[in-house]
Order: sequence, then C-alpha cells, then structure tokens
Amino acid sequence: MSTSRDDRDSEDGDQPSPVIPVDPDACILPDAALCAFTVLDSVLVTLVQGPARWKMQLFEQPCPGEDPRPGGQIGEVELSTYTPPAGVPGKPAAPHFLPVLCCVSPSGSRVPCDLLGGPGGFTLEDALFGLLFGADATLLQSPVVLCGLPDGQLCCVILKALVTSRSAPGDPNALVKILHHLEEPVIFIGALKTEPQAAEAAENFLPDEDVHSDCLVALGHHGRMLAIKASWDESGKLVPELREYCLPGPVLCAACGGGGRVYHSTPSDLCVVDLSRGSTLLGPEQPEEGPGGLPPMLCPASLNICSVVSLSASPRTHEGGTKLLALSAKGRLMTCSLDLDSEIPGPARMTTESAGRKIKELLSGIGNISERVSFLKKAVDQRNKALTSLNEAMNVSCALLSSGTGPRPISCTTSTTWSRLQTQDMLMATCVLENSSSFSLDQGWTLCIQVLTSSCALDLDSACSAITYTIPVDQLGPGARREVTLPLGPGENGGLDLPVTVSCTLFYSLREVVGGALAPSDSEDPFLDECPSDVLPEQEGVCLPLSRHTVDMLQCLRFPGLAPPHTRAPSPLGPTRDPVVTFLETCREPGSQPAGPASLRAEFLPPSVASIKVSAELLRAALKDGHSGVPLCCATLQWLLAENAAVDVVRARALSSIQGVAPDGADVHLIVREVAMTDLCPAGPIQAVEIQVESSSLADICRAHHAVVGRMQTMVTEQAAQGSSAPDLRVQYLRQIHANHETLLREVQTLRDRLCTEDEASSCATAQRLLQVYRQLRHPSLILL
Repeated sequence: MSTSRDDRDSEDGDQPSPVIPVDPDACILPDAALCAFTVLDSVLVTLVQGPARWKMQLFEQPCPGEDPRPGGQIGEVELSTYTPPAGVPGKPAAPHFLPVLCCVSPSGSRVPCDLLGGPGGFTLEDALFGLLFGADATLLQSPVVLCGLPDGQLCCVILKALVTSRSAPGDPNALVKILHHLEEPVIFIGALKTEPQAAEAAENFLPDEDVHSDCLVALGHHGRMLAIKASWDESGKLVPELREYCLPGPVLCAACGGGGRVYHSTPSDLCVVDLSRGSTLLGPEQPEEGPGGLPPMLCPASLNICSVVSLSASPRTHEGGTKLLALSAKGRLMTCSLDLDSEIPGPARMTTESAGRKIKELLSGIGNISERVSFLKKAVDQRNKALTSLNEAMNVSCALLSSGTGPRPISCTTSTTWSRLQTQDMLMATCVLENSSSFSLDQGWTLCIQVLTSSCALDLDSACSAITYTIPVDQLGPGARREVTLPLGPGENGGLDLPVTVSCTLFYSLREVVGGALAPSDSEDPFLDECPSDVLPEQEGVCLPLSRHTVDMLQCLRFPGLAPPHTRAPSPLGPTRDPVVTFLETCREPGSQPAGPASLRAEFLPPSVASIKVSAELLRAALKDGHSGVPLCCATLQWLLAENAAVDVVRARALSSIQGVAPDGADVHLIVREVAMTDLCPAGPIQAVEIQVESSSLADICRAHHAVVGRMQTMVTEQAAQGSSAPDLRVQYLRQIHANHETLLREVQTLRDRLCTEDEASSCATAQRLLQVYRQLRHPSLILL
C-alpha cells in the first residue's frame, strides 16, 4: 500500500512511501489473548484477556541490536471482572470491542514526550494529575496507565507502584483505581488544552515541545463523552469537574487536536466539537493562573467526511492549519487540512425583529409541511385501503371460480311468495346473499339482480327490456347474510309473464376502488399529482355469477282450498279490474251467473288438458332419497310443488291431485295417476305415471305444462348421467307415432296460415280445428324412460 505525506526537505512535495515487509520473526510477544499494548520509555505495557479478568502485564523493552523478544516480566495486576459471551466453556471469546490503553505523565516528569507511547501518551497539568490519580502518583512523579474497557470502566494504574509491588508484595487490587463508568464501550481516551490563552499558546508550540493538557476526555461507542478538568468550587477549593456530553453515534474513532477541539467519526460523518468555547474568566478571589470551567453543551460541526475508522490529528502546520490523517473503511488513507483561524459555525446573533420574522417563517413552513403530510397521509391511507380491497376481491374471485359444482363460499338463494300490497296481490322474490367464506365484502361490491320475463326472452325484437336491481353490499363479513325482497308482478297491464328468470351476480367496481385511490375526489389537494388516464383500469369492474333461478307456474300457484275452514284466507285477488265491470257485478240479481269473459269461457268451453307420461321406474330412482314410504303419485306431486309455499300441506295430506289458482285468477287442476303403457314394449306393459294439467285458460295450461316439462328434462338428464338404460321397445310403433306427430305439426302450420287469409265467418271453424290439433299434440302416446 502506498500513501502520501508532506516532505518538507523534498522539492518535489509528496513522495510515495516504500512498502516495508514484516517478517514473522519480528513477532516479539506471541500471545493470542493480547488485546492492547503501549510503550513507555523502556517498559512495554500489555493488556491480556483472561478467562474471567483483564490482566495488565509489564515487560522490559528490548534494546536495539539485542534479541527482539522482551525481557522478563516486571509487573502484573488484574483489572475488572470480565464476563465472556456464550461460547466454548473455558475458552474466552474475542470481545466485540477492544480495550484502549494510553500513558499519562505529570508535567514535572522526566519522561520525554516522544517516549509516552506516541499518540497514545500525553502530559497533564499537575493540578489535574493530582486530582485524578492522588498524592502517591504526584510524589512519585510516576506515569499512569489509563485503561478503557469494553464494559465502560475507565481505570488507572500507577506504573512505579506496580513495579515496586513486585519487590514488596501487597494487595494488587489497591493498585487499580476506577475513575468513571461510561456504561458503554470506551473507544478513545485523550487530553487537550481548553483554556483560551493556553490553547492559543499550545497551537504555537513546535512539534518537539511538550504540551501540558488541562482536560482529560473519554469517548464511548454510543456517543457519551466524559470531560474532566480541574476547577474551583464555591469555597475556592480546587476540585475535579466532570461533565458528560451526548454526541452523535455510533463513534468509530476519535482524536484530540489543537485549540481544544475533539474530532470524532461516525459511519455517516466526521464531526468536531470545541471544548474551549465555554471557558470562563476567573473570579477576582481566584488566582489568575487558575483553570476555568467546561462548556454546558457541545454543538458538533460536520466536516462532510464519512466512514473514517482511524484518525490522527497532527500539530499545527507552517500554513497555520490542522492536518488530519484518516483511514476510511475502504482502506483509503487521506490527509485533511483544516483552517483553524476560521471559527466553527455557530448560531449568529440576531435582532428581535429578525428573530420574530424567522420564527414566523419557521411556523409557516411547519404549517405547510403539516398540511402536506396530512394530505399525503390521506392519499396513502386511500391507496392502502384500495390495495386491501383488491386483495379481498382477488381472494373472493378465486374462491368462487374454483368452487366448481360444489358448495359455493358465497351463495345467493331465491324464493317466491305472495304478498298483499294495498288492494292487489303481488308476487315477491326474496334473494338471500350469504357469505360462508373467510373474506369480507366491503367497498366496491354490489349485488345485481336481473329479472327477465318470458316475453323479453322469446321476443328479441320487442321493446321490453330486463329489469336490473343494484344493491350495494356494505360490510358483509364472514358468516353474515343480506336479504333483498323485490316485486315480480303482476305489472301495470295486470298480467304476469311466466316463466320469470331471476339472475344474481356479484359486481366489483374497479373504477370506484382503484380510480378513487389513484384520482381522489378531493380536487383541492395541491400536493397530489394528477393520475394519468392510462393508469386507471380499462374495465368498469368484475362480474361473478352467483345463481340463476326460474320462477314458473308451479311456484306461483295458490291453493286457497287447502287452508282449514276457520283459518281460510280470502280468495286471491286477480288483476286490477275495470271499475265499471265491478259496479255492474254488484248490481246484478242474487243467484244469477256472472257475465265476464272468464266465466263464459269456463261455462261453455271444455277445459284444456295437457299430459305427460313418465316411467314409474325412472321416477322411483329419481325420488328415492326424500320420498321413501310415500305412494309414487303423492311423491311426484310433492316433487312438482317442492318450491311452492303449499308443499308442506300437500305432503301432510298425501294428495295426488290438487286444484289451484293461477296468477290471473283462472283455475288450474293438477292430477297425478298411475297408468300402464301396453303397446310400447313387446315384453309386456310398462308402468308409468301420467301428470295431467287442466285449465280453462289456454295460456295458463301452456305455462303449467312448460313448467312440468322443464322439471322432467332436468330429471332425465341427471338420471342419464348415472347410466340408466331403457327397455326394449317396438321401433315400428314409435315410427308410426312420430309420423302422426309430424302430420299434426304440418296441419298446425296450414291452419295458422289459413287464419291469416280467411274472413271472420270461415275462421271460426279453422280455429276450432286448430284447438283440436293442439289438444292431440299435448296428449302424446310417448313415455319418458
């Protein structure tokens, strides 16, 4: 490694120093427990880490030209108890911090300054030396070894007393004196001049002259600094003045310079403090040569140098400055020249007016910063809330999409019931949203319920549209449920188009959550940048389908005849009627028949009938779970009315036929009976169940028949998935039935075309024939197997 140094005798200035090899034979004291050493005149002082205590040893320094190994040991003393960290029992672990050793001599000592151990040795004034180390050290004019231990103890040993104790043994503990306890590892021990006149004179000393320091300093790793100085008390007695300061830490190294300055390094900066700035003048009752006091506080000044691990301050240079020699953490050796003539920056004096103005500016700045912090905190809270909501939305989406055909963690069930609103009966749908997951539905979630009637679903060109209800979901935690009730009909025209499809969907609004966090609605915020439009989500949100429920005629039927006589409710009201018709009916004679269109159709026209036949074996397989021990016809009727409110009464009475009322007031009769199909299977008759629907209203019978067929299709699909097989059938007979149906369908098309071209008189016969054909088509000779 090459370094640069000032060479005053060389004309070329800085010259690189040669690399000096160190031979292994140069080792004079091979000891793995050796932690620190210093040299004083002809004595080598070492500090060794023992198993339980620190041990100070003194050796004779070898003379030049002789054996490089030191002579015999001339003194030894044990210091403070040492508690080793956890490790191998009996073997002390290496300390994290090494102890610090330095030699101190009184001003009258004959030990030259250059023999005090170099930078680790210094000379103290007699007053401070005597106060610190006692009369014995002063009378003996003995150097003292100061030791700073990693546990924070600052102790001293008088060398001459330690050497003489070998010839006259006594208590070795009496040789060690504890001066102070910093309560943190000691990093540096030094001394300096703090008196203004003395410090100025010390700066003018030549490097070879001995400088008598009047202040002892010790610095801990965490920034605690101890300064000791001789001072006068109130009675005029000379006493030691101890003062502790707190400096920025952690401290890596330190050095004492001229002018009462102490330089200390931290990982982020190199700072300097001045102990001479607080010196006070002497009182009239004190001698002029008496010392002054220490400053009450220190203000470190930054030198803008970081990561210095070793530091040394040289005496005053010819140019009038102080030169620091520093070693950085990366191994770079640096020289730093400081101008001691310029004062360390300090608070400048200001007038009352300027101080008031400065205070107003500071308060205004604090207010602006506080306001900005408030706005920024609000924005951060909004974005954190949005991120939390997005995380919940992602978890909910994954849980719903991965549930498959099993139970869904978030479900929505729909049921229907009739309610009386004012003077009209209304079919109401109740949707129950239940959260069985471990997540919470909070901001941004909306339950969308879409109601689609059969007319809108079949007639795509019609002007009608589906009705969508949106219900905000707010704070629906795990295990909670939300119930929503909405009307299905009849509408303003008095009719109810069945079937009605109710679809429930969860909608998560990305615009509301993400857009609200990236572009807050508080437009008065001057500290937040406007969010670019390309950051906002392109989609409005995410839709997660929950359920799809179809409300058909079988669910809407009412059975007023099932109620007991004493609890029987009044007959359901039909659609709102014309007031004139109502008035005429109230004026007719008692016993006369009503003259409305519905009553005339019921009196003179035979009821329309539609039927469907299902294999008894197929029904038994489909209904075996919940209808064991129940006759097949009764079980079938209960299955058809499973979603009707009257199913419990039907089950209790074991009914196989029932008469109900449609939403428009027309009667609908359901009959379930067992029949035998003799012409389909050559092996014999097939036992079947016939489901027959009768009504005087053609529209109602079509809706009821559609509901029955829909349930049968679902049942056949489920049974087919289980591998059910059909018996042997007569194929020729099936072909004949199929041909007959094809003929009837062609006749229906012909009759419908003829109705469009014939006059009123001829169209009556065509309409009657068309109704007959429809009846034949609704009585097929086929059976569901």
